[in-house]
Amino acid sequence: MTEFLYWLGHFLDDVFANTLVRLGNIPNYFFIIIGFGLLFWWLGLQKKYNEKAESDSKQLK
Repeated sequence: MTEFLYWLGHFLDDVFANTLVRLGNIPNYFFIIIGFGLLFWWLGLQKKYNEKAESDSKQLK
């Protein structure tokens, strides 16, 4: 089992070292763009829920 874990660790290290190092900051920019997209999506949902809450007088606030 230990040999497998060491093999897996070396394999993942080689894969990430060869791909992520060559890509530079591109993965960082990708995740930032995705994060901002999800943020604005969530803010839109929150705005909709707030408007629904204000129109419903029976809801506790």
